[in-house]
Amino acid sequence: MLQPKKTKFRRQQKGRMKGNAQRGHELAFGAFGIKALNSAWITGRQIEAARQAVTRHMKREGQIWIRIFPDKPITKKPAEVRMGKGKGAPEGFVAPVTPGRILIEADGVPFEVAKEALLLAAQKFPIATKFIVRRDYFGN
Repeated sequence: MLQPKKTKFRRQQKGRMKGNAQRGHELAFGAFGIKALNSAWITGRQIEAARQAVTRHMKREGQIWIRIFPDKPITKKPAEVRMGKGKGAPEGFVAPVTPGRILIEADGVPFEVAKEALLLAAQKFPIATKFIVRRDYFGN
């Protein structure tokens, strides 16, 4: 599962996700991609499930790029614990995603295969997404 090898601090504040993606909002590597349409925290498990769905559908042909990485630690307190007594223990890592962010890119496969693979991946994410194609792509 995706998570950082080492972090400077074990716990982090929640923060806010307002506005659109300021970086990572254009296709950089592949000819096809899926773009987030709203904001959410995406876990390492969801990213891994999407990656598996894409690679299986593409039958390990072509190449994929995962453009998000879960590096924000999320904490949780145990069930039925009273208020106070400090922040909870780290539970996992998430990737904060804002609208416009490219989540996964693919290349090296026909348009139909890439579209179906990325739509399967989009089902694994808890947000609405949009399939996009590179502007200078001409169908092979």
